[in-house]
Amino acid sequence: QVHLVESGGGLVQAGGSLRLSCAASGYTLTSGYTLNRYAMGWFRQASGKEREFVAAISRNGISTNYADSVKGRFTISRDNARKTMYLQMNSLKPEDTAVYYCAADYARTALEVSRGSLDYWGQGTQVTVSS
Repeated sequence: QVHLVESGGGLVQAGGSLRLSCAASGYTLTSGYTLNRYAMGWFRQASGKEREFVAAISRNGISTNYADSVKGRFTISRDNARKTMYLQMNSLKPEDTAVYYCAADYARTALEVSRGSLDYWGQGTQVTVSS
């Protein structure tokens, strides 16, 4: 079991920036296994809308995938030693307003993460971008 906790959400004006963090913990990770066993990603769900893919990163952090709507503005990264994944969000737009979720799955590629259906999810953190 892997537990994921997001942080860093909040209210920001359009054009501003936020950095989201996703801290991973759990029995598996504390028993010698490292986060490099898991591909990870970020998803978001706006009020009244379906959850959508935002960004994904491979186990070693080399490969990434981004939704077209965030390419060039968002950057996903990870620090496996710290068991943390990040989403740097720049040039935020009102349409970025949503609850952002981090997710992970064992031995998956970034491309597979982008397709969803993952085993582990965080509780979400609210990002609100004012116009």
